Amino acid sequence: MNYNAVINEASKILKDYSIKSPKLDSEIILANVLKLSREQLLLNLNEKISSKDFKFFIKSIQRRRKKEPVAYIIGHKEFWKEKFKVNSNVLIPRPDTEIIVEEVLKNIPLKSSKNILDIGTGSGCIILSILGDRIKCYANALDVSIKALKVAKYNAKIQQLENRIRFINSNIDKFCNGKYDIIISNPPYIKSLNIKKLDDDVRLYEPKLALDGGNDGFSQIREVIKKSSILIKKKGKLFLEIGFDQVNETKKLLLDNKFYVNKIVKDLGKKNRCIISTKI
Repeated sequence: MNYNAVINEASKILKDYSIKSPKLDSEIILANVLKLSREQLLLNLNEKISSKDFKFFIKSIQRRRKKEPVAYIIGHKEFWKEKFKVNSNVLIPRPDTEIIVEEVLKNIPLKSSKNILDIGTGSGCIILSILGDRIKCYANALDVSIKALKVAKYNAKIQQLENRIRFINSNIDKFCNGKYDIIISNPPYIKSLNIKKLDDDVRLYEPKLALDGGNDGFSQIREVIKKSSILIKKKGKLFLEIGFDQVNETKKLLLDNKFYVNKIVKDLGKKNRCIISTKI
């Protein structure tokens, strides 16, 4: 069977299970099995697949039909300029989250040295993307999950950034180390009751710890803002990813903790996504 026939067969299976992009997912998974780029795969559709690769491919397609995210199946996700290792211990990096990276970089001159804190680092995608583009900056990255930190450490090593970042297994309310020029966080901000309304790909597979923001969606946002007001330098900047409907309450929390709100940034879908503030 050639690659084209394999893709078509897999696409039918995924379509029958209501997968939203059956052909694209099949192509990405097959390319990963064959250790090719998707472009290389599409240029060689008449090549024959080995029985070994076909068996592994079908196992991967069976995982996808159960709604397991493609990123977990292939073990990585593209974000900013790099490929990040991911597994079920970390959230899958989203294109919308690249907005935080863009905004932070706008606030760090190219040759400037800044001390940065990343709260809830997960795969490390945000802070490692920043350190990759600002070679004189250093960072501490916190996460309550040891398993998540293992993934982030791997990504730092692969990207040769481990000498400029320290990973710390801690909750933000117990962390008291240092003063920072910049603090970044993409905290859990989904209301507990809304978790069950998420797409199956997210609800069934991504870590609830990284999604659940408590009864009102603000339990972690409150902690991050409160502690950041202590850990950040005067005139330091706080970058927060929030839910599209959380701007007004977040603004109030920031003002109560002596931050000036500089800017609300919209995501690719034109929804409020990132709030930038300065310690006063």
